[in-house]
Amino acid sequence: MQKLEQQLCFEVYKAANQFTKLYAKTLQPFGLTYPQYLVILALGDEDNQTTSSLCDRLGLGIGTLNPVLQKLVEKGLLKKEPSKKDKRASYFSLTEAVKKLQPAIEQAIVEKLFCFDYLPTEGPILKERLQQLNEFLEMMNKEETV
Repeated sequence: MQKLEQQLCFEVYKAANQFTKLYAKTLQPFGLTYPQYLVILALGDEDNQTTSSLCDRLGLGIGTLNPVLQKLVEKGLLKKEPSKKDKRASYFSLTEAVKKLQPAIEQAIVEKLFCFDYLPTEGPILKERLQQLNEFLEMMNKEETV
């Protein structure tokens, strides 16, 4: 059996934790958590989404995502509207308040992440490799459930 430090999954796990910590520190002045930021990004890409579509996009369970959405609604950063077709579903969209805040958030992240030379040069290569890895793992997980 390979040692812990030899496992690819362990390195990916550690990197994910480090990203979460880095983003948490960067987002703290805006009163946002990393999962809240991911929701804002997802809705920035495509506004007016259901809880279910956000769960799929972010890879989060409904039990994890619902409190995040609720908190963003309470903060006035998201609007929640019930579906006219399905009483159980709701649609979420960004408010003007968060749209005005987005450039400052983006600037803080750029300043934090790009103050190192690593990400501008190695970032695109690493991102492409991670996308390939995620596609492979998704395929493997789908085969396991069939």
